[in-house]
Amino acid sequence: MGNVIGVDTSTQSCKVVVRDAASGRLVSSGRAPHPDGTEVDPAAWWDAYRAALDAAGGYDGVEAVSVGGQQHGMVALNSLGRVIRPALLWNDTRSAQAAADLVAEVGAEEYARRTGVVPVASFTAAKLRWLRDHEPDNAAKVAAVALPHDWLTWRLRGYGPSGESALGPDLKALTTDRSDASGTAYWSGSTNQYDRDLFVRALGHDAILPRVLGPSESVEGPGFAVGPGAGDNASAALGLDAKPGDVGLSIGTSGVVFAATPSPVSEPTGTVAGFADATGGFLPLVCTLNAARILDAMCDVLGVGHDGLGQLAMTAAPGAGGVVLVPYFEGERTPNLPNARASLHNLSLANTTRENLARAAVESLLCSLADGLDAIKALGVATSRVLIVGGAAANPAVQQIAAQVFDVPVCIPQPGEYVADGAARQAAWALTGTRPTWPVELAATPEPDPQPVIREQYAKAAQAASR
Repeated sequence: MGNVIGVDTSTQSCKVVVRDAASGRLVSSGRAPHPDGTEVDPAAWWDAYRAALDAAGGYDGVEAVSVGGQQHGMVALNSLGRVIRPALLWNDTRSAQAAADLVAEVGAEEYARRTGVVPVASFTAAKLRWLRDHEPDNAAKVAAVALPHDWLTWRLRGYGPSGESALGPDLKALTTDRSDASGTAYWSGSTNQYDRDLFVRALGHDAILPRVLGPSESVEGPGFAVGPGAGDNASAALGLDAKPGDVGLSIGTSGVVFAATPSPVSEPTGTVAGFADATGGFLPLVCTLNAARILDAMCDVLGVGHDGLGQLAMTAAPGAGGVVLVPYFEGERTPNLPNARASLHNLSLANTTRENLARAAVESLLCSLADGLDAIKALGVATSRVLIVGGAAANPAVQQIAAQVFDVPVCIPQPGEYVADGAARQAAWALTGTRPTWPVELAATPEPDPQPVIREQYAKAAQAASR
């Protein structure tokens, strides 16, 4: 048995890992950056993928490939397979009113019943409605709609615009998976079907949508099998080998809380998205717009790096002397406050210290995610441990304070590219027909140290800020 490739085409970069299909051993890896911004020409993703693939050694000895990618983004294609306009990414909030309009027309409970989710600005349906309302000429040209991982999978299989690809613009060759389809707000994880009425309501007319592949299904690539791919969170869950009872916390550009469960979840307020996962089960999920950048912002204010911020935070007492940061720097998705901004609360001459400000930043990051975990637990989803991943998870202050914020045991897996690793597991699954049992090593298991004051203070400040 040869090697498999897992790809993470994320907001910020493309990561490629090459792993041994039998053992999961890392063979090589590569990375290339993506452009900044909340709308991007998908051609940049293709260029980054090829650069990352070259850095990882190319396809030599590779028998299967799978792509994990940022969810929700709108890639609109015309009948010639060309991108009509730059893709709107998940974190582009201009579609907030479009989401509100869809919910007003259909009803939140009806959306939750039919798709498991309620549209917010991030979801593809909201972006299609924005296109229909603000760029009607472009909307009229749409012949197919893909998500970022769908489009990149299509391109690496050899499809694309005439003159730029070996197989040409066969839009019916587009494929996706359950997890990413479930983030569109026009596909149901319960029925495994597109809801064409909701799709047309968003765009204004019907169009080709990618075929949804099963968890271990594959399609043909140029000399290798190609797995179904996955949304980034579902791919990370697979990379962590998450089982029922496991909760994943991913601290990246966005903050994400997800739980593995065998049963579908429907939550009509939209706080918890009832996504499907990459294994045939479900992945109820809460996403915040603000995560690692909370720490970045406070590092800039205090003139320190992440290590320095952590050292300052650990010298302050739990609760940061009463200082609370409500971290809605980019607006917020959960709670749904797209026009909100960050705010500091309870400052006095005595407690306005570098140490308290640093600790307040870490506490706000973790409290916002703990609120998300509470929302998932309220739906009856079992939670037995929290697995924290992302660059910030390596910070000792994040680990220590997480054990004070969460009421279930906290585990820190070894640093890794878990989205790309999940895609590699999926590629091996598609190749062999068996879900891999590659081990996941833990870097830390901080001792539980509950400090209720942290969340009590945060709850009051967040409530005041939301008003």
